[in-house]
Amino acid sequence: MPRFFSRPNGAVLMLLLGLAAARPVLADSLNQPPAPVIGSRNVATADLLVSQPTTTPCTVTLFSQQEFADFDAKPFSYTPPAACPGPWSKVVFEGDFSVTAGVQYDRTAQIFIGNVNVFYGTTAEPQSNVSPSWHVERDLTDYSALLASSQSGFASIGNIVNSTYTGIIYGTASLVFYPADPANPAPSTPDVVIPINAGGATTLSTTSSQMAQTLTLPTNIENAWLDVIAQSQSGDEFWYTCVPDDLSDELQSCGGTAFREVEVSIDGQPAGVAPVYPWIYTGGLNPRLWVPTPGAQTLNFDPYRVDLSPFAAMLSNGAAHTVALSVYGANGYFLATGTLMLKLDAGSSQISGALTSDTIGGAPDPIVKENIKSAGAKTSGTVSVSASRSFTLAGYVDTSHGRVTTSIAQTIGFSNQQTFDITATSYSQDIQQASAVTTTTTVTDSSGTSTTTRKLSLPLTINYMPTDSSIQQQFVDLRSQQLADGSTRSSKRSNTVAPSATVAQYGSSQHYVYTDSSGACYDRTISSTQGYVSGVTDRCTH
Repeated sequence: MPRFFSRPNGAVLMLLLGLAAARPVLADSLNQPPAPVIGSRNVATADLLVSQPTTTPCTVTLFSQQEFADFDAKPFSYTPPAACPGPWSKVVFEGDFSVTAGVQYDRTAQIFIGNVNVFYGTTAEPQSNVSPSWHVERDLTDYSALLASSQSGFASIGNIVNSTYTGIIYGTASLVFYPADPANPAPSTPDVVIPINAGGATTLSTTSSQMAQTLTLPTNIENAWLDVIAQSQSGDEFWYTCVPDDLSDELQSCGGTAFREVEVSIDGQPAGVAPVYPWIYTGGLNPRLWVPTPGAQTLNFDPYRVDLSPFAAMLSNGAAHTVALSVYGANGYFLATGTLMLKLDAGSSQISGALTSDTIGGAPDPIVKENIKSAGAKTSGTVSVSASRSFTLAGYVDTSHGRVTTSIAQTIGFSNQQTFDITATSYSQDIQQASAVTTTTTVTDSSGTSTTTRKLSLPLTINYMPTDSSIQQQFVDLRSQQLADGSTRSSKRSNTVAPSATVAQYGSSQHYVYTDSSGACYDRTISSTQGYVSGVTDRCTH
């Protein structure tokens, strides 16, 4: 759908830790992307690609140079690679997209196999004489059970092409399968992968809207996880700029406050919480801000993984259970996908156990503060909203190899403060937003106790005027793990994008860093001026 900043009145250890202690350390190497060419006007990102095993892969093409010029889903068929039978060391989605020169909005891109989302992102906007192209990758190793059999699939990039909006989008997508060998063993992955959405992303228009699926699941579940994507659209696209309803008209902004949160439930019982990432699309706020470097994750969304393992015994009782997802504060709407993954006890057909703690409680209680003053044609002041919660989830399952206990302690903090200065001839809106989640997962089984901690920080700063804007958008992901044998692992991923634009000048920088305790290091900065790549600096590439 069209995206623009509208106002009513005008104006790779990280991957290794994905399933906690279930995965061994793999012999992957960092996959550094090609450096952008100085002077290029094509899409330029510093994003690290998915790390690669050393085995020779097989590639399955899902579609090639598919045209997207309407809102029809494009079906395809998927068949596992006969030359690379599983189990696989790694499975990687690779996508290459382009849009012809001309005029076109950014568009939402979704690809599904067996109704499971395998890629989600948005597209770059073209210019009159620039046809942008870009490459994206996503690690799908944890979806290996889905990919072990033939499936139907479809791609959706809804796009209008007419005499005004002339840009046609093209895409090629494939799955790359890396065979396992002694140096590249197959990791432990979920045995069941099923969608919570049905037939594509689900629209969630209000807080009470739900994406829900009622399922009768296997009776021997050891672990459960839910991959979540909640993409802001329409009236929620710029949710981080929204204000309380009573100030919406006066401040020329969207209503509902600037707080949003993803909530997961099982049979109506709170089961998990996920932050909403403030993705900004390439047409957002000011399109020149995102040329040639888009915002953090704009072209390739990261799902947020919610650990539902404390509920494994409940889900294994043979009854039908409803797994649901909603967005607190949704005000016009979000598109959501959910993928449920289950790890089963291979040594038994029925486990027993219990949920022993769930202190999530009810809906959040955001605190809103208003300090806005109006005098004649001038309106100024601040509006803020904040929310926090801390909770624990715990449960155990008695399996064929003993009792497994999972305890999750999570602390979430959110704040958004906006400062306005509005006159009859000018409009200024400054935003300082902080969103942070700390999750500590402790697993105890017959081998001992392992602890995994993830600290996720999503700061956003916006200084907006119609003629002079600057943004700093950041994604910081710190992970550490102490295994039962006493060994430790850690990783850091940081992605910072900082564009600015005035009437006459615009430019941007992106700084992407990945390091881990094995000594792996990637650190690249890209800068641009007037839409051209002007600098590329690598500080470590081993």
